[in-house]
Amino acid sequence: MQSWAVVTGASGGIGREIARELAARGHALILTARSGEALAQLADELRREHDTPSLCCVLDLGLPGGAEALMQRLAAAGITPDILVNNAGIGVYGPFAEADPERLQAVIDLNVSVLTRLTSLMLPGMLRLGHGRILNVSSTAAFQPGPGMAVYFATKAYVQSLSEALDAELRRRGITVTALCPGATATGFQTRAAGERAALFHGHMDDARMVARCGVKAMLRGRRVVVAGARNRWLVLGGRLAPRRLVTAVTAWLLRET
Repeated sequence: MQSWAVVTGASGGIGREIARELAARGHALILTARSGEALAQLADELRREHDTPSLCCVLDLGLPGGAEALMQRLAAAGITPDILVNNAGIGVYGPFAEADPERLQAVIDLNVSVLTRLTSLMLPGMLRLGHGRILNVSSTAAFQPGPGMAVYFATKAYVQSLSEALDAELRRRGITVTALCPGATATGFQTRAAGERAALFHGHMDDARMVARCGVKAMLRGRRVVVAGARNRWLVLGGRLAPRRLVTAVTAWLLRET
């Protein structure tokens, strides 16, 4: 039976690389993002390189009913995915008090509400199959507050907590949930978040392909949490051991304008 994997935010960055990793392992793909041209190019590439069937769903999941629209496409195609990759996400850089409330709400809607809704909608099918894998793209931001990107960091803390709780609930029913925690990665995220001024994005940036490979391997092995990259693992460990006030101050310094 063909394994189908849903990858949200598949048009670029980590999502695109995750799609490539899954295709190389023989999984058919449901690719979703707002950019139809980028999705079509990716689907063509995967078909040529891996003979992988792909269904492109051009959707803005952040809009009301976005998750339901995706589920309707899957039902019409007769597809029950056994892998869900919740990769789509956005951020806003800058002081909370100066941010556009609508942009802040959009971050919460996509990073939290859509991820939760889509997971809830996909689970019944996985439970009927008796197996499934869910990969939620969290972040090293999940492990501390982020003055300068407060809402983004808070949404990733939610993703992290939800992922670990769901894995504990669902593992005995044949479904595992993995939280992938990358650090700063060269994906263009900082540009979309208007965060090019932040010192954090002027230093070392991880490679999206490395992050994707790390996440897919961990998901297929059923790991609950994986931090991509040795440097990031040490930073997360240090953050857990250091006083919370110090960790917050260091994060604020990393997110300062340069």
